[in-house]
Amino acid sequence: MKKIISLILAVVMVTCLFAACGNNEDYSANATYDPTIKVGDTGGLKLPLTKEPMKITWQVVGNEANNLNDSWFIKKLEGITGVDIELLVFPTASRDQKISTLIASGDLPDIIGAIGSGEIANDLAMQGAFAAVEDYVDVLPNFKKTFVDNKENSWIFDAYAAPDGKLYEFRGYDWQRDLNHAVMYRKDIFDKHGIKMWTNNDEFYSALKQLKEIYPDSIPYTSKYGDQIFAKWSPGWGLRAHDAYFDEAEKVWKYSDIDPKYKDMLDFMKKLYDEDLMDPEFLTNTQPAWTAKMTQEAKSFVTFDWIDRMTLFKAQTKDTIPEYDLRFANPIGPNQTYAEVSQITGGACVKKMDEDRERVAFQILDFMLSPAGKELTSMGLEGETYTLGEDGMAVMIGFEDEPGVEGTKLTEKWGLRIEGIWKGFDRRCSYFNFAPQLKEAQDYMKDKKHLEPLDPVLAYTPEEKEKINEYALKLQKAGKEFAFKYILGTANWDDWVKEAKRLGCDEVVKMYNQAYDRNYK
Repeated sequence: MKKIISLILAVVMVTCLFAACGNNEDYSANATYDPTIKVGDTGGLKLPLTKEPMKITWQVVGNEANNLNDSWFIKKLEGITGVDIELLVFPTASRDQKISTLIASGDLPDIIGAIGSGEIANDLAMQGAFAAVEDYVDVLPNFKKTFVDNKENSWIFDAYAAPDGKLYEFRGYDWQRDLNHAVMYRKDIFDKHGIKMWTNNDEFYSALKQLKEIYPDSIPYTSKYGDQIFAKWSPGWGLRAHDAYFDEAEKVWKYSDIDPKYKDMLDFMKKLYDEDLMDPEFLTNTQPAWTAKMTQEAKSFVTFDWIDRMTLFKAQTKDTIPEYDLRFANPIGPNQTYAEVSQITGGACVKKMDEDRERVAFQILDFMLSPAGKELTSMGLEGETYTLGEDGMAVMIGFEDEPGVEGTKLTEKWGLRIEGIWKGFDRRCSYFNFAPQLKEAQDYMKDKKHLEPLDPVLAYTPEEKEKINEYALKLQKAGKEFAFKYILGTANWDDWVKEAKRLGCDEVVKMYNQAYDRNYK
């Protein structure tokens, strides 16, 4: 009897391998499908996606030299889905130009993974270029769970809808750290002189003042962001520089650049600038110039940037300044807040084709949104590209000494984390394997009082969009110019408010509030 049972089980296992166990269909005609690949939780999506061989072209962003079409990742994705995938790899610098060329020629790939903006996507959709996501929701279990069943995310169907009311961008979810960019300070220098890290603006000013007295030739605060510095600082004042912001208390939209709080921010920056506490070259610093200032013994002590710079600069200075210790710092501004990050990614679009090809293209994207897809794109497969450490985090094979190994290295080796493919990350991957310095930043954001909430995302009428676009560029350009001149002492606040109103800031706010009332009230 036992022999008979064993024989039956063996037959069932063989049948599963060659006939896609779990589906009552025969997929043996699809030579691309590899049933031996161990796939995790697909979120209910049935694999493979097609009985017969099918080729799908997919535009992504990356380095053409990485030969991504022959990468480990693409071969595995083809084997899992049963779809022959051909990538069109566009370099970051020329992506928009190349996409424009494709659009002009009408020769679009089956999936555009990184189109650039929702406005372009919707314009093309209205010309008949793309299929609507919601027409396929019933066969997209991961998208449905994330954006339809989860009411906290269902607003995307209104906010990102095209003029016909349909959604054409397949969006992803859960891909960002809680904090990726922050103020950082030289803890070794602060500790050396008994200076405490600030908890408000007065303490911040006092710390920079003390450092300037100790190191007269220093530039206590430096920046590499040029005229983006105003946008980087503004969340600490509850604002969104060069744009409208949502006043949570009053539940109305206001224009940041004429708000009294914005004037307070500029006055504070001007005070630092006038007293040589802020880099006089803050508008013109190049990345190398900024790096040189931040990695000298006693040149600059506070800055704002990507938090991984803490570990990168530590490695860079290990021989020249062994005690170098760049650490996460509290925000600048009276609110002591950093901006909340959105976990919803930019969208991918599927070309209008026959129904079966559209379905397959959307289901490939749906797989990328599943737990198994997030694992595959962010860390690969256990035993092949990674092992699990005792802490449950992925240890990338060949990078055992780099727990937070950069994504670019993983792209080069295996084709992981290709921009335009991933729709979210597995939080066991190296991107979330934080060094102690980086973990401080994530822990800070767990307290909601340190969080400047995301503004509501609004859906505009075509007429509103046209007018907002018309005003926005002029206001942004003029706002940045004014802010810089104000810090230099060559511009007047009252004159600027009049100019901003002349350029249409009140009209912009009016349309934001109209859209908010329409969408949320």
